[in-house]
Amino acid sequence: MDLLEYQGKQLFARHGLEVSAGEAVETVEEAVAAANRIGYPVVVKAQVLIGGRGKAGGVKLADNEAQVREHATNILGMDIRGHVVRTLWIEHASDIASEYYASVLLDRSAKLPLVIFSVEGGVEIEQVAEESPEKLVRQHVDPLEGLSREQALRIAADGGADEDVREGVADALLGLYEVWSAEDATLAEINPLIVTPERKVKALDAKVSLDGNALYRHAENQDLSDKENQDPIERRASEQGLQYVALDGDIGILGNGAGLVMSTLDVVAQAGGSPANFLDAGGGSDAAKIKQAVELILANDRVRAVLFNIFGGITRCDEVANGLIAAFGEIKPRVPFVVRLDGTNDVQGRELLQNAALANVHAARTMNEAAEKVVALAAEQSNNGGQS
Repeated sequence: MDLLEYQGKQLFARHGLEVSAGEAVETVEEAVAAANRIGYPVVVKAQVLIGGRGKAGGVKLADNEAQVREHATNILGMDIRGHVVRTLWIEHASDIASEYYASVLLDRSAKLPLVIFSVEGGVEIEQVAEESPEKLVRQHVDPLEGLSREQALRIAADGGADEDVREGVADALLGLYEVWSAEDATLAEINPLIVTPERKVKALDAKVSLDGNALYRHAENQDLSDKENQDPIERRASEQGLQYVALDGDIGILGNGAGLVMSTLDVVAQAGGSPANFLDAGGGSDAAKIKQAVELILANDRVRAVLFNIFGGITRCDEVANGLIAAFGEIKPRVPFVVRLDGTNDVQGRELLQNAALANVHAARTMNEAAEKVVALAAEQSNNGGQS
């Protein structure tokens, strides 16, 4: 789960990281009132889960109330690469002497936490790695020991931080690692981590991604997300306990188990199709869950055909068939379905579907056969005008 900048900064402050005073607002009048409380100059910052806000005009400096009003009016409602600005962060402007970069993430190949630091902050880290690789320090951390002050100071020194601010950089790295570890984050990033003319070190920006599977351990983080800009079908799926990710294609996909769904996406792509979604119904899905899954898939009006690829273990194929029959009875889908049932009660499942004689439902024995069939049906639907 990705956090907005201000949410990340609030998380940083909770763990002792230095951040600028600011307030999140949703209206022009709230922006003006917040700026007057904070004191000028302030920065008016769009809150969206996408980079490039500054280049798009979503970050503006304001020296007085009139400028805050003007910038807030222009930024609220702005579309930044598909994300509509509904929240602003009004922050006291900072004087900047230097801009650094710092992050903590999981290095999956090494299976260890990784701390990254560079004195080339304020730009994309990929650009730093390409243009100035010598200015990028990467050090793994022993997760049993955690990041020590000694290691944090060494990272600051190896990265070329000015000697008089290395203690401050070390403090920031230690705080950032604490955020990453204590909050079950997958990424905690500050870009830029600034040094002020008074030689203070603080986070001017925040990028935090939390592990959604660990949210049950963090009740205080449950409601942190940009729900207004979240895909509405993904939001519905989350509320129903289904794993759904929207994709760009026109073939709806449902499977039980993330590995099977990923394999199904690959096989459909190899057959020349383009998946519209990833949907994992999970193990033990009953008829009601399958019906919900069908509704989610068909809520995307780009879908031209649907592939059910079920390997019954805990999930019973007859329950899947009953769910599909119930969905057809209520929703009456107008696109073809290809259904492959294999495993627990697969014979009974196929018999149920055969006896129900559902319109436009096609059976397949193998994954490859199912993929080829659904791709052909999707193409036929597209030629005939889609969901008609």
